[in-house]
Amino acid sequence: MPKPLEGVRVADFSHVMAGPFASHFLCLLGAEVIKVEPPGRGDAFRNYGADRRYDGMAPAFIAANVGKKSIALNLKAPEGADAARKLIASCDVVLENFRPGVMDRLGLGYEVCRGLRPDIIFCSVSGYGQSGPLRDYPAIDNIVQAASGMMSLGGDPGGPPMKVGFPAIDTWTGQTGAVAILAALLQRERFGGGQYIDLAMLDASLVFMASAATPYLVTGRPFERTGSAGYSGLPTAGMFKTREGGTVSLGVVQPVQFERFCRVIGRSDLLEDPRFATADLQRENSAALEAILAGIFMMRDGFEWEQVLSTAGVPCGLVRDVPQVFEQLEHLKDRQLLFRVHAPGLPDGEDIDVLGAGFMFAHDGPSVDQPPPRLGQHTEEVLRHLGYSDADIRRLEQTGVAGAEIAA
Repeated sequence: MPKPLEGVRVADFSHVMAGPFASHFLCLLGAEVIKVEPPGRGDAFRNYGADRRYDGMAPAFIAANVGKKSIALNLKAPEGADAARKLIASCDVVLENFRPGVMDRLGLGYEVCRGLRPDIIFCSVSGYGQSGPLRDYPAIDNIVQAASGMMSLGGDPGGPPMKVGFPAIDTWTGQTGAVAILAALLQRERFGGGQYIDLAMLDASLVFMASAATPYLVTGRPFERTGSAGYSGLPTAGMFKTREGGTVSLGVVQPVQFERFCRVIGRSDLLEDPRFATADLQRENSAALEAILAGIFMMRDGFEWEQVLSTAGVPCGLVRDVPQVFEQLEHLKDRQLLFRVHAPGLPDGEDIDVLGAGFMFAHDGPSVDQPPPRLGQHTEEVLRHLGYSDADIRRLEQTGVAGAEIAA
């Protein structure tokens, strides 16, 4: 059976992370994604980071662009914009994340695209959306983390705001975009017609924060920071140092879990202690219970605690860094999460593992077997498909309207 989006074609004018991560999911599900980049420099993420050995194929770029095709076009040149319109006419989906109004100025806005193909799905990704007083404000991940209130939720109570340590909003916005495009494709298949999708990073981030935003909307009280402790405020939902110097995160938030936990650690007497008889009493006497638990957790290594408690049905996880996750968790080998692709020219080896979609199908599920494209790698292939002759392609390349891959 083909993949779900086999035969769907996407013209992807997006760059950096939020937009490309949306089309990344479409690509994993079988869509043909044609990435449109400016000649000469391409997507800014190609050269992201401080290690110049990866220029052109930076790890951050790889994360959102495996399996796509790259065509290099100067959209400001009339012939470049004309080629883009021909590409759009051949596609089911257009994705872009320029500042609001840029696609219109390039002659590639939604109304133009709808004229080229009435049932086109057009998704615009921006910081604050296509309408409203913040519309034209520039935005990147950490700016929206600040503006959305996300930074106010991280860190310890009374401490400074804390940024999430990776581009969480870019990633979540991309996933939201993929869901929106899938919904629009299904809507078109069932009822006909195209769709315009206006996706704002700010809007998506507030939905991402629903567990913190909704309590405020309901009660009028702001969500309080808990640092590394769980949101329940229970002393049994926090971090504890272990014998070897590691740390475990404990998540005992239900009475049945507390009962199991006490029996596993050999402290059934805590179940009879009136200070800890209910969740409210545990919160009132948190210092006493935390002191007891701190001593107990120093009796074993973190990995052992994770195994013993988790096996007994007590939520507990060893705090790992990213290298430890991939080096220590044999579990990942059963999850179809990683795919190996051949990416020529990388300084540390040409066979690399990339992440999949984070879910499994019984068959014909999300996967990728092609590397991220080199800049302009598919320019000639795509232009030929659009009806350009070899002479036309050479002329476009010679005048800088189109850019083919430069041989190493």
